[in-house]
Amino acid sequence: MIDLVKYMNYESNLKKLREINNLTQEELAEILNINRTTYNHYENNYVTIPIKHLIKISEYFKISINYLLGFTNDLDKSTITNKTNLNIFKERLKEFRKTENLKQENLAQILNTTQGVIANYERGRNYIATPFLFDLCKKYNYSADYLLGLTDKPKYIKIKEN
Repeated sequence: MIDLVKYMNYESNLKKLREINNLTQEELAEILNINRTTYNHYENNYVTIPIKHLIKISEYFKISINYLLGFTNDLDKSTITNKTNLNIFKERLKEFRKTENLKQENLAQILNTTQGVIANYERGRNYIATPFLFDLCKKYNYSADYLLGLTDKPKYIKIKEN
């Protein structure tokens, strides 16, 4: 896996979203049920924001995870039509893998993880890790919103160049 994590630009979009909504870091941290220091670390990209927090922000503000991850500049709230659903995610991950003619082992190798991790995602035991989601979407121009079930279309997106 190419180390794309260091190129994730979600921190500027987190800050922009917070400022547009006239929130302090403390207030957004309360929404996420975390302390302000932890949120500050997300906003400054000191640590990778967990997918559960990206989902919570997306659902709270009804905005795209594609936007949060820096794949698009589009803040259009009408693109988000659903809440995330672990059952939809597991089915869409399987669909993605089959569309790309990948076995679980192949996808695991691409994401630099184990086949067991991919199997657990496809069993619906948990959501994909943020760096894996970022890498998969960036490499295949796949919509994070579609994969996570926030929208039913589009499946593919044109990811903006950073």
